[in-house]
Amino acid sequence: MTTVPAMSGAPRRRRLALSPFDAAVIVLVCVLLLAAVVGPFFAPDSIYTSDIANSLMPPSAANWFGTDDQGRDVFWRLVAGARTTLLSSFLVVTLYSLIGVTIATVAAAGPRWLDEALMRLTDIGLALPSMIVALGFAAAMGPSLKSAIIAMAITGWPTTARLLRGIMRQTMESQFVAGARVLGVSRWRLMTKHVLPNSLDVLIVKWAGDIGNTVLVLASLSFIGVGAQPPSPEWGATIAGARGYVSTAWWTVVMPGAAVAITSIAFGLLGEIIQVRRDPSLRGN
Repeated sequence: MTTVPAMSGAPRRRRLALSPFDAAVIVLVCVLLLAAVVGPFFAPDSIYTSDIANSLMPPSAANWFGTDDQGRDVFWRLVAGARTTLLSSFLVVTLYSLIGVTIATVAAAGPRWLDEALMRLTDIGLALPSMIVALGFAAAMGPSLKSAIIAMAITGWPTTARLLRGIMRQTMESQFVAGARVLGVSRWRLMTKHVLPNSLDVLIVKWAGDIGNTVLVLASLSFIGVGAQPPSPEWGATIAGARGYVSTAWWTVVMPGAAVAITSIAFGLLGEIIQVRRDPSLRGN
């Protein structure tokens, strides 16, 4: 039984201490994830029912973020919507990442003509405006959160495929790959068991940042009417349902808008933190 020589000679990276800012970002991300996982269990049932007598009440001790036009507590609506928003974003990124990884692996492991065909298809996908294409797909399938998720998964894979294919090409030039070829390891096994696992770590940075971007895009699709529909607590749908009250009840729009912005920025910064810890040379002096 042949064995593949392990990669050697790579210096052990020194652990970088977290700066207070980095620690704050990580804590914020953990709080957002915790709110998405356990928050809805503590949300009162009243966030799904109308209480017109208490509609459009400003922020107070009883309602921290005020109430919306139906008298529902905006804070607890945001907590309940965190699960929908973040779960949907994770699902979108997972789906298009799987598609991208599959296409990149098949392209790298297959014959040259298949590699060229798949990469040209990827280039076409990259050339198209993803937001406009996603909007078209979502509108064609009918306005819903499910349509928005499918549309974004369909349009999001080319970047992952192109990035991973380039990384795999670099990995194939490594010494351990040359050693595996000498030992007679098949091309497909070489790609799936050795090249792919040694190429995925770079994508972790991209995936973390993509979560934040996906939160923003999903909210945008819901806001323009092709994503989640009111009375869903999804943040974009919440903003869409309250846009008529910007001048009279600012909190109904500002609070969910701030949730989208903070979440998008937090996950984008998390991606940068992971990238710096992978490559300390990127840390500024």
